[in-house]
Amino acid sequence: MKKWVGCLLVLLVFTGNGLYAQNFYEKDPKVEKRIENLIKRMTLKEKVGMLHGNSKFYVSGVPRLGIPEWSLSDGPHGVRAEINRHDWAYAGWTNDSATYFPTGTAFAAAWNPELAYRRGEVLGEEARAREKDVLLGPGVNIIRSPLNGRNFEYMSEDPFLSARLAVPYIQGLQSRDVAASVKHYALNNQETERTTIDVYASERALREIYLPAFKAAVEESGALTVMAAYNKFRGEWCAENTYLVRDILKGEYGFDGVYLTDWNAAHSTVKSAFAGLDLEMGTDIPNYDDWYFANPLIEAVERGEIPESLVDEKVANVLRVMIRTNVLDPKKRFNQGSINTPEHQQEAYQSAIEAVVLLKNENSLLPLDLNKINSVAVIGDNATRKHSDGGLSSEIKALYEITPLEGIRNRWGDKVQVNFAQGYEKTSTFIEGANNGQSAGYFTDGGGINEQLLDEAIEVARNSDVALIFCGLNHDYDTESFDKLYMDLPYGQVKLIQEISKVNPNTVVIMIAGSPVDMVATSIVAPAILWGWFNGMEAGHAFADVLSGVANPSGKMPFTIPYSLDQIPAHAYNNFPGRKGIVNYDEDILVGYRWFDTKNQPVVYPFGHGLSYTDFLFDNFMTDKKEYGQEDSIHVLFTLSNTGSHRGAEVAQIYVSDVDASVLRPVKELKGFRKVFLNPGESEAVEITIPVAELGFYDETQKRFVTEPGEFIIHIATSAEEIKNSLSIQVK
Repeated sequence: MKKWVGCLLVLLVFTGNGLYAQNFYEKDPKVEKRIENLIKRMTLKEKVGMLHGNSKFYVSGVPRLGIPEWSLSDGPHGVRAEINRHDWAYAGWTNDSATYFPTGTAFAAAWNPELAYRRGEVLGEEARAREKDVLLGPGVNIIRSPLNGRNFEYMSEDPFLSARLAVPYIQGLQSRDVAASVKHYALNNQETERTTIDVYASERALREIYLPAFKAAVEESGALTVMAAYNKFRGEWCAENTYLVRDILKGEYGFDGVYLTDWNAAHSTVKSAFAGLDLEMGTDIPNYDDWYFANPLIEAVERGEIPESLVDEKVANVLRVMIRTNVLDPKKRFNQGSINTPEHQQEAYQSAIEAVVLLKNENSLLPLDLNKINSVAVIGDNATRKHSDGGLSSEIKALYEITPLEGIRNRWGDKVQVNFAQGYEKTSTFIEGANNGQSAGYFTDGGGINEQLLDEAIEVARNSDVALIFCGLNHDYDTESFDKLYMDLPYGQVKLIQEISKVNPNTVVIMIAGSPVDMVATSIVAPAILWGWFNGMEAGHAFADVLSGVANPSGKMPFTIPYSLDQIPAHAYNNFPGRKGIVNYDEDILVGYRWFDTKNQPVVYPFGHGLSYTDFLFDNFMTDKKEYGQEDSIHVLFTLSNTGSHRGAEVAQIYVSDVDASVLRPVKELKGFRKVFLNPGESEAVEITIPVAELGFYDETQKRFVTEPGEFIIHIATSAEEIKNSLSIQVK
């Protein structure tokens, strides 16, 4: 289908890797003339007023010219509740409750671009209902370390997966005349010293690992705004980094939207202006006129340090985004939107269902047959804890949030006896940093084990047919502004899992967490394990339905679960969070499964892993030919069959190995995937298309991606470790 969004042509097409969005930025001469005429009629003060916030989440317009105030909102997985204009307190509205979607890593675990597009549509509709023009998300930074507090907001350790999900998400959002803000550009992979840390990475690592999702967001989905990261890159803050902004983002990628700061991330006037910054947001200087892009910008023009044409360029970028989202043409704009509709809640439920990952299922313990059990023990603080209001800038005022215990009682209460025990106590307390978490926070962790709660849980489990342990983390640990200190499960949860597993052989562990945790002991003693994530407002119903087989788990891990923190390359090189204000990415391109493959290291659960209640068969695996030219595309063909007794979905993953490269390359890299839903006995012929250009590496000498001639191995797999078949092709 085709849809015009301002002067942005959006073409949605289905290819072998799912839903793609191709965008063709051809500046409409009429639009550019309109922008030019508006700017000519503005005073310098009015222009500059459009380049900095006039409150926490608003930017001044020019009412006499029909340019309204511009409204921004946090919201990677739901539109944030209304904030007061001039402080960080919530405004206390009664109509700002939003649909709460699964957070970033849960979103990625679904491996479903079509679901991503629908998520974007819903967020856009809810943003329009709240009269928001820009939604600050998605976050596409790479999961480099399990300790990063914001991993739960991001997607994956793999740039291809992140890119392929970010594109439809953004396109769905912007189809509702709401601008996306892709963040945080770039190399924002830790919260420790996030406003000062200086990141050094090779050009290959930058281009192959840390920028692909941003590149796709701009070039393929036409992201209308990009948010600068807090950190420095090679000595310069990202908000004023000429190489990142002028050369790459606006030069190579052709980005002509708005490059804005994260809140309180501007550091200069003249340098930022020349580097390509367009909009300054969130600085806590009380007088907005004193911000870098306020009176100091006017004074820099008057002194001749900055040409007024540079200010005009920035105002033009803001106006261009406004026009593309019909802010200046309200009669053309997507309708007033809707919020918390049954359809939105159903999308949240489906997203939660598809995110759940079945890690282990010994003796086919799952799904539970409720006709054969009389009682269920529901154990754990996370069985009753709500997570929507945590994580700082990703907080959501959810209309409701179904906890696991509520979901199980709602779904099973008339079939089995549900016995609850808390099991462990949350003894930590997250202390927010200054400026609503823009400065570093910290948490206190009392540690230890509450023996009374443990004993009660053991007794409840012993006297129940099945024990369900809802454990993991919460937003004291997975949060903006602070990194975790360890990968261990807090609050004595490992002992809880061990003791419950001893007294009840039908123990299922459901891990609620947005980033990797130590799973060694749990994977040994627990017969069945689900990874459940911070899974949105319908999480409890989704867990109940997956556990009982009403829905079949189809999620796949978007990151690797290692045996220990020391296995992670950033920690193996002792380069997290850095030393003396500098962090070196010495692991280079070997991030996540690329490292474990290349170093031949075993892991607890590999990237892409996820089991099912049914069985799938891959057959007739082939490519359309054996030799390819540089401009060709490889068409990978196979038949996928559901040979089991449950309806389910399998994610077919295509990895590619470069057999004889002239530089170090990973053993294999993800280059395609497709999620296929099948009924029992059903088969489907599947095609996944991979451009030969995607097989290349970034040549630092030639300063471009290069696909060298030679042999490549195409692998079809269900995870980075579980290869089903492989074949060889030649690139000329």
